[in-house]
Amino acid sequence: MKRLMQRALLSFGLIASLHMANAATNQAGQSADTIFYGGPILTVNAKNEEVQSLAIQDGKIVAVGKKDTVVKKWQGANTKVIDLQGKTLMPGFVEPHIHIVMTAMTEVLWLNLSNFTPQYDTLDSLSQKLKARLKTLPKGQWLGAFGVDPSRTQPFMAELTADVLDKVSTEVPIAVMNQSGHILYVNHKALELAGITDKTPNPGDGGIYMRDAQGRLTGVVVEAPAILSILKHVPPPSEAELAAAMQKTAKMIASKGVTTSAEITLGLMLGLDNESKLFNAMTHSGDFPIRVRAYLYGPLLANGTNGIKPNDGDDRLRYVGVKFVSDGSTQGITAALNEPYIYPKGTTFRGNLDYSDDQIYKMTKPIFDQGWQIATHANGDRTIEQTLNTYAKLLANSPDPKARRLRIEHFTINTPEQVKRAVKLGVIPGFTIGHVDYWGEAFHDKIVGPERADRIDPSGSFKREGGRFAYHSDSPVSNVGPLNYISEGAGRLWQKEPRKVLGPNERVSVDDAIRAVTINAAYEMFFDDKVGSLEVGKQADLVVLSANPKKTPVDQIRNIQVKETWIDGKKQSW
Repeated sequence: MKRLMQRALLSFGLIASLHMANAATNQAGQSADTIFYGGPILTVNAKNEEVQSLAIQDGKIVAVGKKDTVVKKWQGANTKVIDLQGKTLMPGFVEPHIHIVMTAMTEVLWLNLSNFTPQYDTLDSLSQKLKARLKTLPKGQWLGAFGVDPSRTQPFMAELTADVLDKVSTEVPIAVMNQSGHILYVNHKALELAGITDKTPNPGDGGIYMRDAQGRLTGVVVEAPAILSILKHVPPPSEAELAAAMQKTAKMIASKGVTTSAEITLGLMLGLDNESKLFNAMTHSGDFPIRVRAYLYGPLLANGTNGIKPNDGDDRLRYVGVKFVSDGSTQGITAALNEPYIYPKGTTFRGNLDYSDDQIYKMTKPIFDQGWQIATHANGDRTIEQTLNTYAKLLANSPDPKARRLRIEHFTINTPEQVKRAVKLGVIPGFTIGHVDYWGEAFHDKIVGPERADRIDPSGSFKREGGRFAYHSDSPVSNVGPLNYISEGAGRLWQKEPRKVLGPNERVSVDDAIRAVTINAAYEMFFDDKVGSLEVGKQADLVVLSANPKKTPVDQIRNIQVKETWIDGKKQSW
């Protein structure tokens, strides 16, 4: 009996020693900084697994799995254990196409006229908003505004012109940007200060000063070369004003659950030098709540990249690609189509390519050869065809074409054959999925007709062909909100009553829509090795939601609340 007692005590001592050793190991370096449990944790890994717990150490995910297993191995004396209390934990959303500087300037510094409600504006209501802003405008300033959209104005396609804006003011220069960003409306004072007359030639590369039948300027200005020829005369904001607007915009983006965002046209608004310095300072300031993947604005690169090389930077700011714009806006009736628009009735107009085939190839070839990822804005099927032809030439001698991850932005009006070609080339389309929501009825009934409208943003087709796709806002073109995009991609309901599904065959599952705002969007920006899913070894970039989107009716997913975002295992302030 005495020997049995001694053996029992010895065994107890060994077990106690092992527990103490395990605790000591946790204390010495195996303990997590933070452990989450108590709610669904959606990993968005290859198997779309849901787990009970997740542990973070030194900014990285070190464990995902069952609660008991994770806690036993990783909880130490200093570990912060967070009970989600039923809330959902997911990978932080990835936004692959935002104009951050443009959003800061147009939505914060200018008058924001964007209206995504079913109650459309009229020319009179827009004029009244401009007049109200005029009363508070400092002397000597231009009246800048953003967000007018004739396709969402009553009556349909009612458009601001110089004559309309002159009724707001003939003394103060006025510049109002179309919601698409591809059209500018100005009064005669703005044209005068810009030195543009009825005899001024169009600037080329798609830029147009619209004229009436008598050859007189209408005040409607189309595409970047023409738009920038006017906006360069607008006094720029001070450094302090711009920094504050950028910070406010970054916090807005983060508040929608985004932890990584593109700046899709670096240099467009303020020049490459100015914007790269601005982003470098702000992303490393310690309180900028998002990571940034930057795409240089292609037309600026005729003068070089200012020493920036592909993949320069770090995980707070990295230079990933170069962006080109090859046509206009579908809802603005400027995108280049194979067949004419159906508005106005009887028109033969089918939009314009910004560049010839030879021009766009010569612009992209040296950039491609330097190792840059290329992203091309192509809304119309004629432009998509040109872009795919260009990419096929660029990739002709590539041993692994899919490794280059060439992008087509929007891919709006398309053909089934173009989807197949894109998948074969490894092209990743980024869909402005709000098209189906805010403009679905207009596309279907008034702009391109049912057959072409039903194929807009062809998520279902890419899924069936085995391709990847991602969703984005193109902010400020539509509002940032990945939860919105999930509703739009899985439901494809247009906003205007009576609500209808636009192209039922292009709907995807909620799981696929979630991937379009997480891992696929990260893949699109060469960041899927570090973010986009909750897996061991990846950065702890997370979003906490009020509800599980996989358990929520599709059209209600947009109403889920974002509670928190985390980057590198640290909760962000916004």
